[in-house]
Amino acid sequence: MIPDRIIEQDTLTTDGTRATVEIRLPWYRALPGSCISEVSFAVDGVPAESLRWTMNGRTFAIPELADEADEWWFPTDSVVVTGDIELPADDHEHRVDIELKVYIPYIVTAHGVLRIEEHDNKTMKAVAA
Repeated sequence: MIPDRIIEQDTLTTDGTRATVEIRLPWYRALPGSCISEVSFAVDGVPAESLRWTMNGRTFAIPELADEADEWWFPTDSVVVTGDIELPADDHEHRVDIELKVYIPYIVTAHGVLRIEEHDNKTMKAVAA
């Protein structure tokens, strides 16, 4: 729905072995963590391994979100996605890609619960964490 605003510009940070970026919900209503179906994060085409998702001060592995009904992602809040990517903090521009697949539980179609698939990419410098 709002794919060009998923990645927060200038939020790419790194400690040299893990990269982090902040993202926003591509939907207009809050969703529980259990609605996050799939997430991918890549920098310069290198996919992140060991993804972690932090919202409301709590960190989850992506598969843990499937049962998470107590933490909600609000359209006004960013979540932090981090993953294993060797990346130096330097003056080079890096392409950041995020792909999200999110269930919208209150919209049911003939094929089941609506799942939106959104993608965004931004170019930015990596800052030391």
